[in-house]
Amino acid sequence: MKSLFEDATYQEVLLRIDALNEKSERQWGKMTAGQMAWHCQFPIKIGVDNKHKGNGNLFVRVFFKKAMYNDKPWRKNLPTSPALRAKEEKDLTTEKTKLKQLVNDFYACRSRSEWNPHPLFGKLTPEQWGKVQFKHLDHHLTQFGV
Repeated sequence: MKSLFEDATYQEVLLRIDALNEKSERQWGKMTAGQMAWHCQFPIKIGVDNKHKGNGNLFVRVFFKKAMYNDKPWRKNLPTSPALRAKEEKDLTTEKTKLKQLVNDFYACRSRSEWNPHPLFGKLTPEQWGKVQFKHLDHHLTQFGV
């Protein structure tokens, strides 16, 4: 599994985000490209902010944590948390700019020595953090054919 902390993967993700445009059609799901770029910001903010405490959600840790960073692609049309669903249209250019900045900020965290637990998945190693972030971005960028 690739990691957003790998130089080549980081550069690849930025290029894929740049490739998103108003003509990028979703291959599945209901989000527009702008809504997807908005949605993808939240998981990255969690890693960048590094403010969360606790052990995460036990059910999620036991049944889903490893699927977040293993090599098996996520299936299409997975449910999205209501809090992470855009209720209105989002400007793609604005949301791409914000997403790219967060990707840059996250990449800059690659040498961080202390990581607080993820609010859902609990303790993650830096390697797992990088893989989780890549896997989520890859899933949604693939959703829009980039």
